[in-house]
Amino acid sequence: MMQVEIDPHSGFCGGVIRAIGTAEKILDAEGHLFSLGAIVHNEEELARLEGRGLVTLGKADLEAMDASAAGQTLLIRAHGEPPQVYARLKELGFKVMDCTCPVVLGLQQKIREAHARVAPAGGQVVLFGKIGHPEVLGLVGQVPEGGVTVVENAEQLEARLADGSIRPGYAVELFSQTTMSPEGYDAVRGRLQAAMQGASLTVHDTICRQVASRHRELSDFARAHDAVVFVSGRESSNGKVLCELCRRANPRTWHIGSAAGLRPEWFRPGDRVGVCGATSTPKWLLEEVAAGIKNLQ
Repeated sequence: MMQVEIDPHSGFCGGVIRAIGTAEKILDAEGHLFSLGAIVHNEEELARLEGRGLVTLGKADLEAMDASAAGQTLLIRAHGEPPQVYARLKELGFKVMDCTCPVVLGLQQKIREAHARVAPAGGQVVLFGKIGHPEVLGLVGQVPEGGVTVVENAEQLEARLADGSIRPGYAVELFSQTTMSPEGYDAVRGRLQAAMQGASLTVHDTICRQVASRHRELSDFARAHDAVVFVSGRESSNGKVLCELCRRANPRTWHIGSAAGLRPEWFRPGDRVGVCGATSTPKWLLEEVAAGIKNLQ
């Protein structure tokens, strides 16, 4: 008979808990709430909130809107937004509920300060992050266009060094998106450090401590089980990183979005199965998946 265990450290991070808790309070009171972008990168949780009256808007929706939205409540999710978005929301008359994660807010300020320090002398701000990710767009938007160079891995860093986008003869300040892999950040830092031509390199510790500790804990969790079921949404950047981390620790790792994705052939009699997820995976969904595995027996 299989044993099924849910990782006690998996589930929403603090920033997502705050955003969803705020959304639920507003929905309880008003029955309707706009969110700029998906409040969480998890299709199951998003469907639950939409069923309660949450409406997700994209940037294109904002551009097409007029002042008829004035007075309605709009939530800014944990990922944060650049200043020009706040200006547009003010122009439209939205009542803004800002749920940007405090860790992200701090990083936005650090990037503005770093750019002000190094840009006048030809230096640069480099960000290790997922190109196009909402948090990254908010971070890059804190400074004038072109003020931050984003790289997703050491290979992209090599390409930026080769084409002159990053100039190691000038001061560089290096940051990471809050949810990136600590190992990946170390690889980028090491390569950039080796390329610096006597100029200063300042490396900022900006990966969320909760995310960093989860990397260590999740590897141990995956190794401690015969099989691992990782649960996250298709759009979760953090989910992709953490699932790959599990797979490296335990090749019998499967990635699903909900209990409907479970397959009996993944499991063997007597397996000890671990269920875990991303910082955007709700506890209730992990519990549903664990129950689904038990029902396969």
